[in-house]
Amino acid sequence: MPMRNLSFRPHLSFQALCGWTVGALALAYVALIAVVMSYGAMTVSFSQSVKDDEASVAGLEARYLAAINSIEGTDYRVAGYAKPVAITYVPAQSATALR
Repeated sequence: MPMRNLSFRPHLSFQALCGWTVGALALAYVALIAVVMSYGAMTVSFSQSVKDDEASVAGLEARYLAAINSIEGTDYRVAGYAKPVAITYVPAQSATALR
């Protein structure tokens, strides 16, 4: 019966080791490029989202200022309102039965 060698010794030459190292580095390089490209795409998407939000806020602000201008520019005498005869002030705390 032949005797088997029980010790494990990988048959890996220096060239094979260098080949595996180059392959692993190439894979890491491709993965890092993918990460950088996705980060760039997310940054551009976020930037566009911010610009869209700013445009939306600017539109709302323009509508608000137009409404304020409409209110302040109204001539209430033409609209049928009269100037008040007397001004009455209300106390800061109301006098109620619960106090």
